Amino acid sequence: MITIGITGTLGAGKGTIVDYLKEHYGFVHYSARAFLTEEIERRGLPVDRDSMTLVGNDLRAQHSPSYIVEQLYERAQQSGQNCIIESVRTPGEVAALRGKPNFFLFAVDADPQVRYNRIVKRGSETDHVSFETFMANEQREMDSADPNKQNLHICIQQADFRFDNGGTLKELHQQVEQVLTTIM
Repeated sequence: MITIGITGTLGAGKGTIVDYLKEHYGFVHYSARAFLTEEIERRGLPVDRDSMTLVGNDLRAQHSPSYIVEQLYERAQQSGQNCIIESVRTPGEVAALRGKPNFFLFAVDADPQVRYNRIVKRGSETDHVSFETFMANEQREMDSADPNKQNLHICIQQADFRFDNGGTLKELHQQVEQVLTTIM
C-alpha cells in the first residue's frame, strides 16, 4: 500500500492531483476537508474556511497535532489500497505520516492570482471570498509556531516531491507521471 499525502497553497491543484491519481491509478481519496465538514456540521457551525480552521485547530489541540491525518490513515489502512490523504497542513501531520510505510508527501503551488482565479471557478463553500481575503487566509495558514495550527510553509518544505501548477493540466499530469515512475 502506497500512501501519498498532499499539501500546498490554497487553490494550487491538490484536488486536481487527487482526481488524476483516482482516475488513472485507482487511489482511494481521504479528505481532511470532508472529515472537518462532518465535524463542523455536527457542531452546527457554518461550513466555511473560518470554521474549517477553528475546528481543525480545536481537534488537534484536544487530541494531537496529527489527529486528523491519523484518523484518515486508519480509514485508509482498512481499505488496504493505495491512497491519498488530502490535505496535510501541520508539521505534526507530516511527522506522523513519515512513520508509516511507503509514505510520500507531495506539494503543489502556483502563482497567487492563478490560484485565486481557480478557486473562484471552483466555487466551493470556502471559495466565495475576495482576493484580499484569499491572501489573508493563506497567510494565516502559512506559518505558525503552534503545533496545533496550520504551517503550510514547513509542510511544503518537507515534501518529497513538489509540483508547479502554473501551466497546463497536461503539464501537471506529466510532472505527476514522472514522480510515479520513481515510487511505484
